[in-house]
Amino acid sequence: MSVLLEMAMFPTDQGESKGEYVAQVIDLIRQSGHTYQLTSMGTIIETEEIGQALKLVEECYKVLESNGCNRVYSTLTFDIRKGHDNRLKSKIQSIEKHIGEVSK
Repeated sequence: MSVLLEMAMFPTDQGESKGEYVAQVIDLIRQSGHTYQLTSMGTIIETEEIGQALKLVEECYKVLESNGCNRVYSTLTFDIRKGHDNRLKSKIQSIEKHIGEVSK
């Protein structure tokens, strides 16, 4: 099974710039061992089970909570597909077969 999670998470009560807090979330994702791709508007993470993705979301929230964030905004989008893996890369490769290299 492949679970693709596109997630954005940041505090709304910590001023205008959020980079310091988002960096802590991305560091946790990086340390999780799951394949991920950082974009300017969110992060796409691939796990093998939905429970792993949900656990990671909770851990990301806890990072912000432990750093004094009292209000956190998050968007989550899932694409869950049985019988497949490595879709974070293969979905892009599928498009590139049709139109050539794309920005990553």
